[in-house]
Amino acid sequence: MGHFKLLDVFAGCGGMTRGFLDDGEFVSVGAVEVDRSAAATYAANFDPTGGHTFAGDIADYTNVPRADLVIGGPPCQGFSALGKRDPEDVRNQLWREFVRVVRESDARMFVFENVDRFAKTPEFELLRTAASNGGELADFRTQVFRLNAADFGTPQKRIRTIIIGSRIGPVVEPPVTHAKNPIGDVLRWVSLRDAFLAGPVVLEPGVRDEWFPESTADFQNFQVPGPFKLRDLHVTRRYDLTSEIRYAHIAPGKSRLQLPVELQYPCWRKNPAGASDVLGRLRWDQPAVTIRTEFFKPEKGRFLHPQWENGGEQVNRALTHAEAAVVQGFDERHVWHGTKAEIARQIGNAVPPPLARAVAGVVADRLQAG
Repeated sequence: MGHFKLLDVFAGCGGMTRGFLDDGEFVSVGAVEVDRSAAATYAANFDPTGGHTFAGDIADYTNVPRADLVIGGPPCQGFSALGKRDPEDVRNQLWREFVRVVRESDARMFVFENVDRFAKTPEFELLRTAASNGGELADFRTQVFRLNAADFGTPQKRIRTIIIGSRIGPVVEPPVTHAKNPIGDVLRWVSLRDAFLAGPVVLEPGVRDEWFPESTADFQNFQVPGPFKLRDLHVTRRYDLTSEIRYAHIAPGKSRLQLPVELQYPCWRKNPAGASDVLGRLRWDQPAVTIRTEFFKPEKGRFLHPQWENGGEQVNRALTHAEAAVVQGFDERHVWHGTKAEIARQIGNAVPPPLARAVAGVVADRLQAG
């Protein structure tokens, strides 16, 4: 059991907490998550009684516990290149609540996680200003790291902005453990083949259709679907014949640009060069691209299963929820609550636990040094 008190806001399904607790130096004392199903997932994994999981708007979170560290990643859609990037998007203002919780918890450090683009937003500069002379967090100094989850053993190329604030001294940059072209003790990036066929969770390409098992549980006086084990999530959608024919044309590393004209949607014919990742197939020998919340829809990105030829049966479907969770770095310890769409959002929005654990290591070193 760790001894540094950890408070996770915008906690989601608990990817960040999973990584920090795996470091061994932290104990969870609180979590805030507005999505009830995600909060139920968090509680099932880290707070079985639900006693310190607040399922509601962070603006209503007033009973803030004392903590050594506050972690969190406000919803990124307002900053994402996939969104409208509206400066008035209310989600872009949630960092202010993060600052309030840091102040009220009397934390010695904080870790703020967001999409790569966040470092180029006005909100980023305002956060830095809050942690400078005259700001609300004037006794903190911030360091900004641009980290790729693949560099820390996640089978996914996912670049994130990590801002570490400290009032007890600086941290070193988390040392990479994996690389595309490794040198010395650094290992090679974890490929999908490593993750799906040789890792701690072996997921066979063959899956059943359509639904999770029938199961519900009570969470803070509401019924939520689940809990589901990782293998309960290894299900696929049913595709029509035309879709399956389209998928069968797409080789690893290729996309809808490989389709013959007669199989293209009219909008693709009008815009032949755009959205080159749409209907893309992953590669066995590489990490996945960034997993998003609609990974189960091949038309949304490069989410087709990597098996195409190479002596195996062709697999013409998108990743299952279980496969996407493994790509994010979750293992069979993690249990899940929610509908298929809700759990997909939890998976797509999560911080990869291996990345979080790497950050936890340098934060714990700083807290220990005082």
